[in-house]
Amino acid sequence: MNYWNLFYIALRAIVSNKMRSFLTMLGMIIGVWSVITMLALGQGSKESIRSQLSEMGSNIIMIHPNMGMMGGVRQNASDQQSLKPADYESLKKECVHIAAITPQLTASGQLINGVNNAPSTLYGVNSDYLTIKCLRIKSGNMFNEHQIKVSAKVAVIGKTVADNIFPGVTDPVGQVFRFKNIPMTVIGVLEAKGTNSMGQDQDDVVLVPYTTVQKRILAINYYQSMLASAKSESESQAATEEITEILRRNHHITNPEDDDFSIRSMEELISTISSTTNVLTILLACIAGISLLVGGIGIMNIMFVSVTERTKEIGLRMAVGAKERHILLQFLIESVVISVTGGVIGILLGFLSAWVLTNLVHWNSTVQASSVILAFAVCTATGVFFGWYPAKKAARLDPIDAIHYE
Repeated sequence: MNYWNLFYIALRAIVSNKMRSFLTMLGMIIGVWSVITMLALGQGSKESIRSQLSEMGSNIIMIHPNMGMMGGVRQNASDQQSLKPADYESLKKECVHIAAITPQLTASGQLINGVNNAPSTLYGVNSDYLTIKCLRIKSGNMFNEHQIKVSAKVAVIGKTVADNIFPGVTDPVGQVFRFKNIPMTVIGVLEAKGTNSMGQDQDDVVLVPYTTVQKRILAINYYQSMLASAKSESESQAATEEITEILRRNHHITNPEDDDFSIRSMEELISTISSTTNVLTILLACIAGISLLVGGIGIMNIMFVSVTERTKEIGLRMAVGAKERHILLQFLIESVVISVTGGVIGILLGFLSAWVLTNLVHWNSTVQASSVILAFAVCTATGVFFGWYPAKKAARLDPIDAIHYE
């Protein structure tokens, strides 16, 4: 059997009906184009979200008090006093999977500098907060351990705060503002980070020693929460388990259901968002894939027309010795060539669309090799599946009836 000859015959049949062949391919072209583009957008959005979350600190582990029960009434988590200085010291000394850890206390209010004022939140933290949140100092310095120990009235502010309460000042280091009648001296300004993926202004921040918020503003002896960062994303789970074990030991908890704290990591958030994005991507790809089905039906329809038109030719071939499998392969090859050619054009258009979306529209889109392989495999399978029945019908024609067909 000369396969090249069968391929040549199939190709000649396609070329002899250029417009019809192109219109048949169009369904495959649009289908593959749509699937490649949707998968590229889905992958691009997932990478974009992951990148933006990583800028916030992809290894972050958040430790909060858990809701407790008092007199049969479930209390608000923010009212619990389960995180103590002793817990912070234990975690700092014993956790081998943690790179940095800080207590965190917050106090909201008005920042005042003469006639300039703005609402904001003070974050009581230590110097590790910069590492955990991936922040950098633009001018000045971060407060040190001595300033934390003496509850110093110093602050490191973000660009938004600097613009709001020190308008026109090039470098606000050394300037003083008031918060609840407490004067705070600016000792540092953070580099601008802009808005994160959740719409939060990352520059509207005021960092002060955690002891200052704890003792001078809130007057409490516990921490509202703690932030830590694992040494790497892969160690987030191990760090979470380590923190859990230490806090249960410190709080004399034997039953996990009695935990008076909760631990969340950015890994969980990234995983959840990625899962949601994957579901949406698959949904969009399935919707786009409907056009592949329509394209396949179009191929079957045209192959039936081709069999009908060439019935006499089929009869002559069979009369001079062509076997059933030869006729079957001839039409099957024709179907696959139409399908695969349409698929290749669709893949090229998909790459072009991804480039346009990324560079001109500025939507992050990434074409993965797996999506290209999948699209090519689907094209081939579609050509075989929808071309098989018409080809089988052609192969089973009676030679004598076919020769006399008008």
